[in-house]
Amino acid sequence: MDPTPSRHILERQSRMLSFRVEYRQRSTEVVLEDASTVGDIKSILETELQVPVSKMQLKGWKSGDVSDSTVLRSLHLPKNNSLYVLTPDIAPSASTSQRLSNQNYLLVISHREAQRDYSLNFPASKTIQEMTLASSGISYPCHHLTVCRRSSPALTVDQTDECTDVHMVSDSEGDDFEDAPEFGVDESEVFGMGSASCQKSPMMPENSENEGDALLHFTAEFSRRYGDCHPVFYIGSLEAASQEAFYGKARDRKLLAIYLHNDESVLGNVFCSQMMCADSIVSYLSQNFITWAWDVTKEANKARLLTMCTRHFGSVVAQTIRTYKTDQFPLLLIVMGKRTSNEVLNVIQGNTTVDELMMRLMGAMEIFTAQQQEDIKDEDEREAREMVKREQDEAYRLSLEADRKKREAQEREEAEQVRQERIRKEQEEEREAIRLSLEQALPPEPKEEGGEPVSKLRIRTPSGEFLERRFLGSCKLQVLFDFIASKGYPSDEFKLLTTFPRRNITQIDPAWSLVEAKLFPQETLFLEAKE
Repeated sequence: MDPTPSRHILERQSRMLSFRVEYRQRSTEVVLEDASTVGDIKSILETELQVPVSKMQLKGWKSGDVSDSTVLRSLHLPKNNSLYVLTPDIAPSASTSQRLSNQNYLLVISHREAQRDYSLNFPASKTIQEMTLASSGISYPCHHLTVCRRSSPALTVDQTDECTDVHMVSDSEGDDFEDAPEFGVDESEVFGMGSASCQKSPMMPENSENEGDALLHFTAEFSRRYGDCHPVFYIGSLEAASQEAFYGKARDRKLLAIYLHNDESVLGNVFCSQMMCADSIVSYLSQNFITWAWDVTKEANKARLLTMCTRHFGSVVAQTIRTYKTDQFPLLLIVMGKRTSNEVLNVIQGNTTVDELMMRLMGAMEIFTAQQQEDIKDEDEREAREMVKREQDEAYRLSLEADRKKREAQEREEAEQVRQERIRKEQEEEREAIRLSLEQALPPEPKEEGGEPVSKLRIRTPSGEFLERRFLGSCKLQVLFDFIASKGYPSDEFKLLTTFPRRNITQIDPAWSLVEAKLFPQETLFLEAKE
């Protein structure tokens, strides 16, 4: 088989990794392929930092210490990484110590009994007994310590429960650092083992009637303990937070992060101060999550939470919370809204680091983003279908409206035609009645051989027909006009004219006689419609 395709696949999978390496006051950026080894990074740092590889300890690997021959690809690293260099065999110069006095130290403290690590930031001015961190010779920017409980024969069992004597051992120098409170923070604050007299006010009042008031108290107490740089906690009920996160437009939906606090857990203060208050975590949660919080220290508040979770997420989520012990708190539940039910994507326990927390949040976001893209696509398609349907409905409505208007116009036209026809008929009937009345009122036509003078008139109608009739010469013009009207040519619509010379007889006084009007003994006239 030809090995060429496999080689091409490997080449395509090659990634560039970025490393930000801290050494004392210096920060160095290293970029190389994931096919390189840890030793390759050290070789680059030897040139940049002027530190021999043999005296260099490269720390910060999530998988623990690695050998120089380890291939970076095998560590499954993200694209951007942070490391630091320790040089325990190279003492810092006096000027360096002076400069470091303004810096912060990261103390990675391993708790032997709990088998957990805690990362604590302290200014260089904090003291170890009578010596500041900057002048103590511990590694900058990060130093590893181990803490364990040192038994005291002078204390009874009850006294041991009230006060814990912390014994710290440096992993690089072998020196014992006693009196842990000299680090600038009481061990009871770090590990949650303070006496009753040192207990803080509760994060949330017990049996609060209003969830919004309880969350306001929680936010105020959280800010008092850990500062104002913390996630924006949603003030309102869990139902309202779910509505805000899950039930808006697909593009506006977010993940719901439910932070569950327990003051009795040894991890509470470290998780809040180091993880929940980290700038990167605060920014990421604010941009991508609705963060809701609850305090389960009191049993009544815990029972209330379980009831809320059962109602909104089902009994499985409530049962899952029940399975976690006190020392596994705090918990951060990442919940994603789905079409049929809400799904808990991840439950993050308190024994984690900032990088691990960020990776798990980003992993949840990847799942959510994929689902959100599907939801956006479905929503867009649904809106497009609804838009088409609305357009079709509107077109149908307009068509019906046009048909209605057309039908109404046709009905009005028909009604108008009927009305006009009725008026026409009425007018015709009226005219016919007038014609008959005029015809009946006409004097009888005289005979030609009568004793009185007779005028014979011949009248041409607009249709070309001729009306002929004899009238007494003494007849008034009105009798002539009535005769013409009785034939359907009323004088208000037609003019009666002579041929030559052209005269408009209808303009002559109707009281004149035919003789006076010079229509005697005979005359040919014609009718013309008035304009």
